[in-house]
Amino acid sequence: MINGKRIAVVMPAYNAEKTLEQTVRELPSEVDIKILVDDSSKDETAQLSRKLGVLTFVHDANYGYGRNQQTCYREALAAGADIVVMVHPDYQYTPLLVAAMASMVASGIYDMVLASRILGGGALKGGMPRYKYIANRFLTAFQNLFLGVKLSEYHTGYRAFSRELLQTLPLLENSDDFVFDNQMIAQAVMFQFNIGEISCPTKYFKEASSINFRRSVKYGLEVLGTTVSFVAHRLGWIHAAKFDSTGRKVTQRYYSDVAGRS
Repeated sequence: MINGKRIAVVMPAYNAEKTLEQTVRELPSEVDIKILVDDSSKDETAQLSRKLGVLTFVHDANYGYGRNQQTCYREALAAGADIVVMVHPDYQYTPLLVAAMASMVASGIYDMVLASRILGGGALKGGMPRYKYIANRFLTAFQNLFLGVKLSEYHTGYRAFSRELLQTLPLLENSDDFVFDNQMIAQAVMFQFNIGEISCPTKYFKEASSINFRRSVKYGLEVLGTTVSFVAHRLGWIHAAKFDSTGRKVTQRYYSDVAGRS
């Protein structure tokens, strides 16, 4: 616990057997709840997770990264978490920052905390492909301009959230694919939650998950689409459920019902 708040770490996993144990072993003692959702892996991820004492859930099919996160947050809220930190079990991000990120949320100052690979200039040193770095900088500048905020990056997969935020954002309206992460940030801005950042080293290696060039292009186009939808909704040109109170109410009912199981 931190400041009397229960901390959950959720790990959306797919074929993470080789790096899972190292990730779990480095989680700090402040973590009260450890949850892994296996998106129908082809290796022994789920079996190893259970062996390590992690609360483990397995999808009956490969539904995608976004859907995996929905299950992660659903189960974390059901388990009574006050703060939820998403850690990728591929060991690309160090688990040692979990307590620091959770503390920023527990302070009551921030509702979402992003572990930025850009702050501190460690992205390229950690092995980020140059084309991904350039795309990251372009997309970040584009979104800062049109969302009206100033973040160092929108594309990190290492994040911490308050319970209130997870029960408020219309997460059920989001994509099942990788752009889910970006849609969450846009939603947090739309619903006026406070977003903080912390510098985080990263490392790219063979076992670390990374989308290929084709998927990266698809993701980039979807980020642009999310931004256009955000602006158009805010100006009243279109109705986008992912940014609207209707979608928000659906998600609130869904997560409130689930949380009642805790």
